Amino acid sequence: MLRRADINSPKEGRKPSSSHARSIEREETVGTAGAMVHPQHSSLLPKRIILVRHGESEGNLSPSAYTTTPDYKIPLTPQGIAQARHAGDQLRSLVSGGGRAAGWRVYFYTSPYERTRSTLREIGRSFSRGRVIGAREECRIREQDFGNFQVEERIKAVKEARERFGRFFFRFPDGESAADVFDRVSSFLESLWRDIDMNRLHIDPSEDLNLIIVSHGLTSRVFLMKWFKWTVEQFEHLNNLENCEFRVMQLGDGGEYSLAIHHTEEELREWGLSSEMISDQKWRADARRGEWNEHCPWYLDAFFDVFADSDDNAGEGDDDACA
Repeated sequence: MLRRADINSPKEGRKPSSSHARSIEREETVGTAGAMVHPQHSSLLPKRIILVRHGESEGNLSPSAYTTTPDYKIPLTPQGIAQARHAGDQLRSLVSGGGRAAGWRVYFYTSPYERTRSTLREIGRSFSRGRVIGAREECRIREQDFGNFQVEERIKAVKEARERFGRFFFRFPDGESAADVFDRVSSFLESLWRDIDMNRLHIDPSEDLNLIIVSHGLTSRVFLMKWFKWTVEQFEHLNNLENCEFRVMQLGDGGEYSLAIHHTEEELREWGLSSEMISDQKWRADARRGEWNEHCPWYLDAFFDVFADSDDNAGEGDDDACA
């Protein structure tokens, strides 16, 4: 099982030695159903972590719904219910290998909002009770807070201001910024890995575990940003998920999660990933846990213009630069 420290790794700025990499390779074991075990723990890594946006809501259909109904009480439309049921069929087909896989189970996390809980309820129709380990309401993966009752014309003007200011740092009056959502999603990830490390999810080593997180569009994008260490600039170019669309983070043979195992390059590009981000996803599909992608510029090179040639001349430069 991954430790919480692994979420923020690789060990910042350090590339593991070849002997360390070989040590990891020797220590890795495989469960009877092919589930990977963390080299220093007995707990299993989930095979997939799947982010699902809720179905179409009354607020998606008409922003005027927010003027009289609290955001967290906005319900699904009939179309949203149908989308959620269809998503359930798709998810079951995915995690069961089209019905060919035998040993698999699912665990659900959901935002407390009415539209996400209703989406989960409809998704659940596609799974037998024996396949579902459990479900948990998790407040930290709720929608970005836009304030309380929203005056339609005012919120329209505020969102236009957000486009000029920047989507990540703009904070809605009496609400949140995407940066605020990032902080609580980061806290959720800490708890998520503690749940797995301590086997609170009751994982059977003979079965593949699939974590399905039913949440919101921005929250899901922030989740991916945190996980893959994307920059604010990269986040700004991401496109939102459609209603009941999902993103599949699948475990590669080496222990890294990647979007490029289940999804095509065309899909990743449509979602707003740059060529460099797509290359990193492809690298992750085969990379060993703890390896360092030297070709990933936002891990290091993007922050510097030039390095000193050696330690001897480090700090030397134009004497007039600090004048």
